[in-house]
Amino acid sequence: MSMNSFGHLFRVTTWGESHGPALGATVDGCPPNVPVDAAMLQHWLDMRKPGQNKYTTQRQEPDQVEILSGIYEGKTTGTPIQLMIRNVDQRSKDYGDIAEKFRPGHADYTYFTKYGNRDPRGGGRSSARETAARVAAGGLARACIDTHFAGIEIKGYMVQMGDRKIDRAKFDLDQINQNPFWTPDADAAVDWAAYLDGLRKSGNSVGAIVEIVARGVPAGLGAPVYAKLDTDIAAAMMSINAVKAVEIGAGMGAAMLTGEQNADEMRMGPNGPEFSSNHAGGILGGISTGQEIVCRFAVKPTSSILKPRQTITKSGDAVEIITKGRHDPCVGIRAVPVGEAMMACVILDHLLLHRGQIGENQGIIGA
Repeated sequence: MSMNSFGHLFRVTTWGESHGPALGATVDGCPPNVPVDAAMLQHWLDMRKPGQNKYTTQRQEPDQVEILSGIYEGKTTGTPIQLMIRNVDQRSKDYGDIAEKFRPGHADYTYFTKYGNRDPRGGGRSSARETAARVAAGGLARACIDTHFAGIEIKGYMVQMGDRKIDRAKFDLDQINQNPFWTPDADAAVDWAAYLDGLRKSGNSVGAIVEIVARGVPAGLGAPVYAKLDTDIAAAMMSINAVKAVEIGAGMGAAMLTGEQNADEMRMGPNGPEFSSNHAGGILGGISTGQEIVCRFAVKPTSSILKPRQTITKSGDAVEIITKGRHDPCVGIRAVPVGEAMMACVILDHLLLHRGQIGENQGIIGA
């Protein structure tokens, strides 16, 4: 099994490689009569595309999405939607020197071990370029949510670069779109710019932590065991290239809390139950509480750096390697719109599952 698909009812299959002629996604399960056009999807792809500033890879890709099927007269038909994004700025010659070498930190070794071959041109399927197709699919998911489940907002931002964290006291949502790092802390953006510029010029890279928040998600989404909402969110985020850890709510920090501190106390408010805190990240027992759903994921440093590293060849010989080409000094920057897209896909999938099985929530507080 190739395992290139995710989702239950809203199902996305991605295809293509970093240096192939094109990549894209086939989206099945999108409800009919959702207003969609290429410009709507392009808005989200423009957030992710490379070459926008000196802090991202200088590969110049317009990431222009083409809709090949499933849309008629500006609306979804209910049939599979085929999305394609052509690659126009490949430089495969940059990878000629590493065809026989395994790049440390990359998937070269594991791909070769599994398949007996690999595509050295930018990493093939293991390249973060694959995520462009996910962002296009996420645009579809957002359009469907806006049409059928209005009131849900999904927002992502960087909260840490290397060991440099934002100051939560300076958190300002309006700042997120005002700097190249998608961060809500204006002072952190200034600090990160100088820090990353130094790393970039030295040929090095650094990791990051991205936070994704979904607001307005109704209570009741998810299931107790194998289709937990947090399970699917974690799997979606973990599937993003270069992601090495995912946490929901307090996450790993919950291990440092007592039961008294961790329990999100409840009281009855004028519009229903209210919580004193959100250590659970908006999910209890795999089912949404109606609070903000909070997810964070850690992105490793870009492995393609201009620093000499020790490795081996296919024949087992020891060699030194320097990875040339155009790469992100901090891939976490462009991971923000990817995380938003994956959250949108999972939330829509669970909205459709809930509507199909339950319809309206069965338990009414105070009834």
